[in-house]
Amino acid sequence: MKAIVITQVGSPDVLQLHEIQRPAPDSDQVLIDVTVAGVNFIDIYHRLGKYPVKLPYIPGVEGVGTIAELGSNAPADLKIGMRVGWVMASGGYSESVVIPAKTLIPIPDDIKDEDAVALLLQGMTAHYLARNTYEIQPGDTAVVHSGAGGVGLLLTRYIKSLGGKVIATASTPEKQALVTAAGADLGIDYEGFAQKVKEFTAGQGAHVIYDGVGKDTFDEGLQALRRRGTLAVFGAASGQVPPIEIMKISSGSIYLTRPTLADYVVERSELLWRANEVFEAFRKGHMQVTIGGRYPLADAPSAHKDLESRKSTGKLILQVR
Repeated sequence: MKAIVITQVGSPDVLQLHEIQRPAPDSDQVLIDVTVAGVNFIDIYHRLGKYPVKLPYIPGVEGVGTIAELGSNAPADLKIGMRVGWVMASGGYSESVVIPAKTLIPIPDDIKDEDAVALLLQGMTAHYLARNTYEIQPGDTAVVHSGAGGVGLLLTRYIKSLGGKVIATASTPEKQALVTAAGADLGIDYEGFAQKVKEFTAGQGAHVIYDGVGKDTFDEGLQALRRRGTLAVFGAASGQVPPIEIMKISSGSIYLTRPTLADYVVERSELLWRANEVFEAFRKGHMQVTIGGRYPLADAPSAHKDLESRKSTGKLILQVR
């Protein structure tokens, strides 16, 4: 079978297509024939060595496919031929992959493969951010950084469905138009965003900032929050936030958190509940999928280049089958 294999860290060119042996599942795993794989910033961090992985390594922590073989200890709700998706298990940039059985999510018949892969990691991220990390209440004002990205577009629309107001940042006028089309009350660029947030909120500041950018937006984000506001740094597209002095968040008694999806899907029951909440939000139009690019498996380097440049919008996917 074919797979993208990294044998050394570095530029997108280290993503090389190889012919490798098809894996076999152990008792707690399932073999999946992959149809589509999601492309995410964490794949870039693995490729660059920012999140070290054991080489050789097949990237891709999210995908959708069909069950080809079941390990003996697989959950009873999984069957041969069933469409399933997964997040937080590597190996998706390949024609077949073995995944821990307990992490698999059955895909409903009315959800297409590419919609499902766009909803899994990023849709569940949007869900836990708006429902758990800081629970949006009607009338709350939220700042969504990188609003035209995969998480940003889903999160913006979802916050609006919960009755919140959204200020979404985006780097170009075209992206700002995209975020307002997704429901944002205000689409702005990054320069001086704290002042624009204060103006929008009559000097009060935002209740919450959902920040997937990291280093470049962190300090100004502290200035854009109201008293007892929450800064949720869930990603680091611009780099990791440097260590901070605790007194930086004392003015206004700011809540600071670095959430990750893994801590919001600890049990399989929670994983399936959250995924099905996301699928239902999609059905109701409260999350809207935007596929920003489709690439054949061999063209994974181009997908990484487009995502890393931050010129893309929506979800980027690899079409494996």
